[in-house]
Amino acid sequence: METILEQQRRYHEEKERLMDLRDQINSDHRTRAMLDRYMEVSGNLRDSYEDKDGMRKDELNAISGPNEFAEFYNRLKQIKEFHRKHPNEICVPMSVEFDELIKARENPSEEAQNLVEFTDEEGYGRYLDLHDCFLKFINLKGADKIEYITYLSCFDQLFDISKDRKNAEYKKYLEMLLEYLQDYTDRVKPLLDQNELYGKVLGEFDKKWENGTFPGWPKETSSALTHAGAHLDLSAFSSWEELALLGSGQIEVCPHALGLKCGGTLEERAQRLFSTKGKSLESLDPSLFAKNPKAKGPKKDTERNKEIGFLEAQVYEYVEILGEQRQLTHENVQRKQARTGEEREEEEDEQLSESESEDDDNEIIYNPKNLPLGWDGKPIPYWLYKLHGLNINYNCEICGNYTYRGPKAFQRHFAEWRHAHGMRCLGIPNTAHFANVTQIEDAEEYEDSSGNVVNKKTYEDLKRQGLL
Repeated sequence: METILEQQRRYHEEKERLMDLRDQINSDHRTRAMLDRYMEVSGNLRDSYEDKDGMRKDELNAISGPNEFAEFYNRLKQIKEFHRKHPNEICVPMSVEFDELIKARENPSEEAQNLVEFTDEEGYGRYLDLHDCFLKFINLKGADKIEYITYLSCFDQLFDISKDRKNAEYKKYLEMLLEYLQDYTDRVKPLLDQNELYGKVLGEFDKKWENGTFPGWPKETSSALTHAGAHLDLSAFSSWEELALLGSGQIEVCPHALGLKCGGTLEERAQRLFSTKGKSLESLDPSLFAKNPKAKGPKKDTERNKEIGFLEAQVYEYVEILGEQRQLTHENVQRKQARTGEEREEEEDEQLSESESEDDDNEIIYNPKNLPLGWDGKPIPYWLYKLHGLNINYNCEICGNYTYRGPKAFQRHFAEWRHAHGMRCLGIPNTAHFANVTQIEDAEEYEDSSGNVVNKKTYEDLKRQGLL
């Protein structure tokens, strides 16, 4: 149990962390505004030099032609006329504007300290606020009624949801979740180019989708007849002549199930049916289909599934980018649930109160050992680095030989989507019996005399002790 002094110390630390994060986000947004302005000015300058309207060429001819003095006095007259009509007009040098920007950065006002709008739950970019997405998820048909803290741990495990539940409502939920993640990322990481990120995700998704390796959407390997529900194995036939021996009854039923043309002689129908051997319904020649609306159904289903899969791919990418905020959100919700109502009110009052922060140290940080940075932006002490075991790397073969840095990250990964997906690909349940198992060979399933499923190492230990 924490003492009052320990709680106060922790609250002060949390306030300092929030203040540092606020400065970083505001600095990134100021940098983005300057970059946007720079790109706008560069575009205007490029258009001016291209001189598509010919105005620049006309002006150069006017000031360099034979009547340059007449042009000079004409412009001088226009300037005098302008100042006669506007005697109080003041020309502010550009340097003054940028001097004001520097002063505002060094001594920010209360308005300048809150450049971005965040909800109270988000803590100015420190936590995620997924309550609306959570309510949308638990109201989906067939969804498990879980708590919010459980949702934070598994909302990115979309590959565990069966394909028959991925309907139009599920797509709306994905769009809502993705819209929030994109908006939140734009607010906390304004320098991230989301257009470039979109192209990267699209390229990787297309490759995985074509190869059938995208999580949750395995490639269908069966023939078109299997998709349509017509139970006829064409692999047993080597030619359409053999297929014709079945007679007109069976050959007429199967094309009808596929939506193919059913007319013509027995030989023509056998040839059309045999041409579907080893092919999916989407890869068939459109000319083989009968002219009815149902013929386009499977193609529409495939396009819809691909759209849903691409939404999932984007969610995976944004969750990877916001991994730190997600972990802090989970810890924050867990901490709030353990507090009393009075403690929550005191924390909200402290977060709303103003606090002073020290100026950031702009000097280059000396970090020869490449240590991780702490909450203050400086390398953590080397003894703390070794105490947490961050110098030790753990490799997990089930996760595709992914390397985890430190025992804490290694233990946490067993409950994350990458390890769960690897176990699912191996056909093994991700239960407590397989905790700390990283090798595929050790993940083999064994059943003891009581019917309990254990891994190979546990089974061998029980066998040596004669407990089976």
